Amino acid sequence: MNPPFRSVQPDATRGAQVQPVLASGLQFCDAHNHLQDARFNGRQEELIRGTRAVGVTRMVINGTRESDWQSVRELASKFPEVIPSFGYHPWYLGERTARWREILIEHVDSLPSAVGEIGLDRWKPGLPYEPQECVFLEQLRIAAERNLPVSIHCLKAWGRLVELLELHARPARGFLLHSYGGPAELVLPLAKMGAYFSFPGYFLHPRKEQQRKIFRQIPRHRLLVETDAPDQLPPLKYNSHLGLQSDGAPINHPANLPNIVLGLANDLEESLETLTLELATNFHRLFE
Repeated sequence: MNPPFRSVQPDATRGAQVQPVLASGLQFCDAHNHLQDARFNGRQEELIRGTRAVGVTRMVINGTRESDWQSVRELASKFPEVIPSFGYHPWYLGERTARWREILIEHVDSLPSAVGEIGLDRWKPGLPYEPQECVFLEQLRIAAERNLPVSIHCLKAWGRLVELLELHARPARGFLLHSYGGPAELVLPLAKMGAYFSFPGYFLHPRKEQQRKIFRQIPRHRLLVETDAPDQLPPLKYNSHLGLQSDGAPINHPANLPNIVLGLANDLEESLETLTLELATNFHRLFE
């Protein structure tokens, strides 16, 4: 029997709890998640019901390798709020087949979609870097030729990413820097190249003050918010919904998005209503 996806109730051991944000006419857009992930135990329909109940109207589901692209495509066909995104994440390049590029093109040409999650990673121990740039650039080219939005993962490779983006064609509509963790001095140069910067709930943890400080400097018209569910759990006070794996370990629920937006709005000293409208405008500009 699967453990529940449940609303979290505060108790004395957890501290102050932000109450779940009700829809109230607001429309929330999740710029990046992985709803196809096997850790959700095939309960995607239940997850979608939970996100609808709190006002999430659009979400981008990011594939990471050939083996999950079909699942992403099926979710997009079943649920109208889903924008599918197909890409090879740098962590999984060792799994690619000789036909990976052909299969990727088949998916992105099959229905309105994005490209991602793609990227560069010099952080993960033991991860070969040598093939990453070639695969990244090939996927960037596919997106640029079709003017599709791109979701980019980058860890410990910001300087090189900027060089590659300067040297190669980019989608005219722009690209998303997923869970932006780069330095403040790159914000404006990247924005001029078409970047949007996505804020994850994980950055609401007290120890992530430096990342929040950088997000305060991002132009509002370039700001987006994501859950990255099932990863990047926000602080417990922002977990209005808590997913549990089959072993009982907690995972992030995509219905936490409104509370993540609320946490960011508080940090930016903006009203929830104003920020939500700005985020929705930015989301539609990039993805639709």
